[in-house]
Amino acid sequence: MSSISAQGVVERASAELSKRINGLGLRSSKHHRSGQNGADHGSSKASVMERVTNVFCGGGGASGAGAAAGVGAPEKPSRLLSSRTKATSSAVNGNSVLVTPQLARRVTPAGAAGAPAAAAAAAAAAAAAVSLRPPPQHPPYLSWEQLMQDERFLARFFLYFSAGERRALAQVCSRWRDVLYRSARFWAGLVPVLRCRELRAAPCAERARLYASLLRRGFHAVCLLGATDEDALDLVHSFPQATKHVHSLSLRCSSVSDHGLEALLDHLQALFELELAGCNEVTEAGLWACLTPRIVSLTLTDCINVADEAVSAVAQLLPSLYEFSLQAYHVTDVALGYFSPKQSNSLSILRLQSCWELTNHGVVNIVHSLPNLTVLSLSGCSKITDDGVELIAENLQKLRSLDLSWCPRITDAALEYIACDLNQLEELTLDR
Repeated sequence: MSSISAQGVVERASAELSKRINGLGLRSSKHHRSGQNGADHGSSKASVMERVTNVFCGGGGASGAGAAAGVGAPEKPSRLLSSRTKATSSAVNGNSVLVTPQLARRVTPAGAAGAPAAAAAAAAAAAAAVSLRPPPQHPPYLSWEQLMQDERFLARFFLYFSAGERRALAQVCSRWRDVLYRSARFWAGLVPVLRCRELRAAPCAERARLYASLLRRGFHAVCLLGATDEDALDLVHSFPQATKHVHSLSLRCSSVSDHGLEALLDHLQALFELELAGCNEVTEAGLWACLTPRIVSLTLTDCINVADEAVSAVAQLLPSLYEFSLQAYHVTDVALGYFSPKQSNSLSILRLQSCWELTNHGVVNIVHSLPNLTVLSLSGCSKITDDGVELIAENLQKLRSLDLSWCPRITDAALEYIACDLNQLEELTLDR
């Protein structure tokens, strides 16, 4: 028996099973029609033979009773070989490769009497021939010191801090400063304040580096604190890029005269926002001389020489004015009469704070000349009464913000006017 091959054993078993199946088919023919019997007999015989051949031969199908009957066996077992080839993986150059049934079918020789071991060996040989991409190269892990110097990490790390906190972070080391200075988004919302007394004592090279850093950080607004005419002229000569780069200028607690202000505004050709706070040397004549039509936002605060004529200059020289803030103790109702309907389409925000001389007559001028206001502040205008608030409620229907703080003559009647007429109002300030 040892000399008998495995293929001979399979053939003998197949012949024996064929005899048994033929006998079953003869007995069953007594209960069925002859036409159906022949078809059922052939199909059942073929089905059983296919299964036997698959079990013993592993899907070879090159010899045996199944092949003699003309029924081709499948190329691979539907259950045994499929389950094994799907899970077969080979390590090639240290990488796992999945061997699919399609790949096993492509590399298996046709007509091989394949045992499962043969199929696995063929799959392994096919996997060995597959060329693979090299594994991705991951950057090496950094130490804590290296991480704090890595520019890609710092660019994301600084996003977790506020703009004010980044001012201190920029002073830690030159690497942090360079990373922070490289992107304008780190400085959005901040306005650099140049203390002119300290700047005046600094060497020219240091001032040049300061102006260069303003450009690197993308600042478009500058505040000069304690400036004089000499500081204004130095800015004009030492910061030529400001001509097109600076859009907003603020002069606070400065002794700049009309001459210095005119030199600054002539130099800053892209300027559209101006603030003068505590500039007691600027006169109404200077405003008439230097205000340009490109200004759309103007703030005049605590300038002792600003009175009715200054408001007249603003009303006539700035046709595109969108926002006007004024704090002047000597402005009267006459000043508000200088506004004309031509400003009604542009002027949307008007803040009149601590204008002690304004009365309800001034409110009449406001509601007739500027009916499209959306923000109005009369904070500290102590002579405004309920009648003035009634005029506002009836005529300024587009108001969204109204500030009546520190107006002691306003009573509950004013609140009734506001509640009934100002339907679009979103903010009301009555704090005293």
